[in-house]
Amino acid sequence: MTPSPHRMPGELFDEVAAGGGGAGALRLLARAEHSRRLASMYAATAAARAAGGPVAEEAGRAWELFAAATRAAPEAAAAVLTHPAAGPALFGLLAHLTRRDDPERSPVRWFTALAAAAAVHAELPGRVEWPVDGPWVVLPSLGRARFPEAGSGGRAEIRVDAAGRARLSLRGHSPGAAPGTLTVPASPYRSAGRWHGAHLLATFDSGAPLLLDVLDQPGFPNAARCPDDLDADEVRRWAAVAREACGLLRTDHPELYTELAAGPRLLVPLVGRGQGTVSGSSAETFGCVAMSRPTTGPGFAVTMTHEMQHNKFAALLHLFDLLEPGGPEGFYAPWRPDPRPLLGLFHGAYAHLGVARFWARQRETEPDPGLRTEAHMQFARWRLAAREATLVTLASGRLTPLGVRFADRMLRTLDALCRLPVPASARHRAESAARAHRAAWRERNGSTARMLSA
Repeated sequence: MTPSPHRMPGELFDEVAAGGGGAGALRLLARAEHSRRLASMYAATAAARAAGGPVAEEAGRAWELFAAATRAAPEAAAAVLTHPAAGPALFGLLAHLTRRDDPERSPVRWFTALAAAAAVHAELPGRVEWPVDGPWVVLPSLGRARFPEAGSGGRAEIRVDAAGRARLSLRGHSPGAAPGTLTVPASPYRSAGRWHGAHLLATFDSGAPLLLDVLDQPGFPNAARCPDDLDADEVRRWAAVAREACGLLRTDHPELYTELAAGPRLLVPLVGRGQGTVSGSSAETFGCVAMSRPTTGPGFAVTMTHEMQHNKFAALLHLFDLLEPGGPEGFYAPWRPDPRPLLGLFHGAYAHLGVARFWARQRETEPDPGLRTEAHMQFARWRLAAREATLVTLASGRLTPLGVRFADRMLRTLDALCRLPVPASARHRAESAARAHRAAWRERNGSTARMLSA
């Protein structure tokens, strides 16, 4: 298993900087993320070997099992390694080992669970076990099994037979509890009894799934905590709004749709706070979006657009240095109540470039007059906000030559958007909202942060 070099053509780099890139860019970034995780897995194995003892032994077995699964079924093993939950688990393990924290508390069990999931995916005959703490046994990308009476100190065991069937059991748990054994379903989107898989919300034209999972979470603040999964009615509500959003994107925003459809997408439900949709993404969970459930298709679509921009930018930063290191700083961002570091400002500007492009198209295709008026206002608001933040980023003096090229291409796109006509009433509402946000930010943050304006 050797990570491959990845090169992005200059033309494609510029297309991504302009806010797009299409399916080709998403597939390239996904391949790069796979290589990065493979390198992290090897680095964690080497760090465990240096630590010695039981940690080295367990990590070594997990590496060999994953390598065997990769030889047997490369695509199946890659699907496990690129699952969003694998990123935080691997990088958390690597950080623990390189800090030389207490080896007895090393989360190396997540490495073994990852390798076990790859073996199940690859239908690789054999047996593997690892320690678990509590009633849930997770197989990343496959699902999670619940052993209700299990306590701490148990060990999960997976056995894959010659026909590729996988049986999961838990040994050494609470006294008096029935050990129980269950068969891991062949379908990854099936829940039955004690087994809980991800919920399939929709399938893109490419065949890639759009999934909802509250159990195998990468770990986001405010993530919904459901001890026995979401109820059927809640899943149906998510599925209805997801299908509406996918239909809207397919018909009216084809480039955005092809980017989403370039690979599997996982949604993690968040607990909403007040009005509006709460959403987020993480640099280590490529392909994953966390959000509270939107109530409308357009709301779902624009939130996915926003967070997929963050996904693209985070993956791009794993390939290219766009900023020079800097000290403590806080910049005004027209979409946040708090001061932001330069990286956060750059990230947000790129995400809102995507939002502005979404509303630029939506105002042309929206049939409802009231919603069309709102789309005009949203377009005017976010094109100006993204342009202001991009200008501040360019003026910071902290961008590398490649970062300047990227931000310049963003600015050219935003300048073109700002030349498009907008009804006067929508423009005035957007400018009023921008002034109110700036005034509230000043009142909240005072002189504790820098407010740099374009």
